[in-house]
Amino acid sequence: MIPPFFHRLCDDASLLTSGGMTLDAAVEQHLRHRTSAFADLVGPLVVPVDRLPELHLVARMEVSLTVPLGPGSVEAGLRAADRTAGVTVVSIEVAVPDGTHIDALHRIRQDIDIYVEIPRDSRRDDIFDAVDERGYRAQFRTGGLTADMHPTEHELAAAIYEAARREIHFKATAGLHHAARNTDPDNGFEQHGFLNVILAAQAAHSGARIGELEKILAIRDADVLAGLVATIEGQRAFASFGTGSIREPLDELVHLGLVPPL
Repeated sequence: MIPPFFHRLCDDASLLTSGGMTLDAAVEQHLRHRTSAFADLVGPLVVPVDRLPELHLVARMEVSLTVPLGPGSVEAGLRAADRTAGVTVVSIEVAVPDGTHIDALHRIRQDIDIYVEIPRDSRRDDIFDAVDERGYRAQFRTGGLTADMHPTEHELAAAIYEAARREIHFKATAGLHHAARNTDPDNGFEQHGFLNVILAAQAAHSGARIGELEKILAIRDADVLAGLVATIEGQRAFASFGTGSIREPLDELVHLGLVPPL
């Protein structure tokens, strides 16, 4: 049984991993996850909007649509989803490339959670302001295929602090491969841990400042992090993160004693 604190923590981003899965294989695997003993851990299947025409379902399934080309592509994507039998869009994850603006999102129906990826350049504050004003949610990129795509502890701490200050819910995409902060042995990239992010989000909502959040994000001892997470009362402040393998975070949560063996 998955403790309520971890319900829907892991969005199924198996289609977005390097090398990727075929769409049919990803759907089949996701549907197995949704009927497994750990189903409550699993959020929607993350589907790139341009792959919707390939999607043919035999059962209803929740999806989160990624829209990398920007807000202007969202409406067409949702129309395509409406034409796809079995698909229920519960959220969209929209990037804001330079030269685009989130104004195009104002026509999106209100029953869909809208996550806007906060850019890491000079537009950051303006996009944060727009997300705040319109009641959207934020998405932070926490990793990628190159070292520069992994934000520093200070940068991520500042983003989490800003989200908490504005009372904006957020999710993370890419890079959270393990429970604790670590150095990838294959490429040397510094990777954030998903328990670090959970704890930083909780601390930020309790009034912690950026420097305190940096220290939390720097903890590399998974047992220490697990002990701190186990003491949290109430709901999770951090919405979710996308992962290419649901089993990997699940196995770590079980190993750390935060989830009972299934």
